[in-house]
Amino acid sequence: MTPAPGRSAVPEDIQPTAARSAARFADIGSPYFGIMLAAMAVVLILSNIGASKGVAFGPIVTDGGFFLFPLAYILGDVISEVYGYKVARKAIFTTFALSVFASLCYWVVIALPGFDDEYGAAKQSALEGALGPVPQIVLASLLAFLAGQTINSWILVRMKARTGEKSLWARLMGSSGAGEFVDTLIFCSIAAPVIGIADFGSFVNYVLVGFIYKTLVEFLFVPVTSLAINWVKRREPSYGAPARAAEAVTNAA
Repeated sequence: MTPAPGRSAVPEDIQPTAARSAARFADIGSPYFGIMLAAMAVVLILSNIGASKGVAFGPIVTDGGFFLFPLAYILGDVISEVYGYKVARKAIFTTFALSVFASLCYWVVIALPGFDDEYGAAKQSALEGALGPVPQIVLASLLAFLAGQTINSWILVRMKARTGEKSLWARLMGSSGAGEFVDTLIFCSIAAPVIGIADFGSFVNYVLVGFIYKTLVEFLFVPVTSLAINWVKRREPSYGAPARAAEAVTNAA
C-alpha cells in the first residue's frame, strides 16, 4: 500500500527508534565479509594449537596463542560494526564449527597407524604432544569465544544504536573490555590444567595476564581497527542504504 503524502514507509513502531539510533549496517553480498570470516577462523584454529603450550616470560605466565587471539576479536569488531549483530553471530558459529572440524582432523591423524620404525614412533609422539591436547583447548575456546564474542558484539551494536556513527572508539574499547574478561576467565578455567597450570597463584596470574594483555592489544589497535572499519564501510555499496534502516533496529535488538 502506498503511504500517504508526507508519511514515511517505515512502520511507526520502528521509525522513531531507527531515526533516533541512526545505526547503519551493510549486507554481506561483497567479498569482504568472506575474507574476514576466513581470517577469523584461521586465527582461532592457530590460536587453539598455540594455546596447548604454556609460555613463561619470567613471572608472567601465558600460552603460545597469546599473540594471535586478539586478532580474532579485532576482526569480530569489524564484522559487528559493519554488518551487525546477526551477521557477527553467524560468523562466530561458523568459526566454532571450523574449529571443531580441525580438532576432529587432528584426532583422526593421530589415530591413523604410522610407520613401524623409530622415525615413525618419533613422529607419532611429536604429533600427540603437539596436537593431542587441542580438543580440550578447543572446548575451552568454544565456550569462551562464544560467550566473549557474543557479549562483545552485542554491546558494540547496542552502543551503536545509541550513538550512530559517532564515538566508534568508545564502542570498540567498551565492548572489547567486557568481552575479553568473560572470554579469558572461561578459557583459562578450562585450559589451565591442560597446559600444566595447577596452583591457584599461577592460575590468577594466567587470567590477569591474559585479560590485561588482550585488552591492551585491542586498545592499542583501536586506531588501526577504526581505519579498517572505515575502509570497509566506504567499499560496501549497501552500507547505510535506506532499505537497511528498519533492519538496523533488529540488528541492535
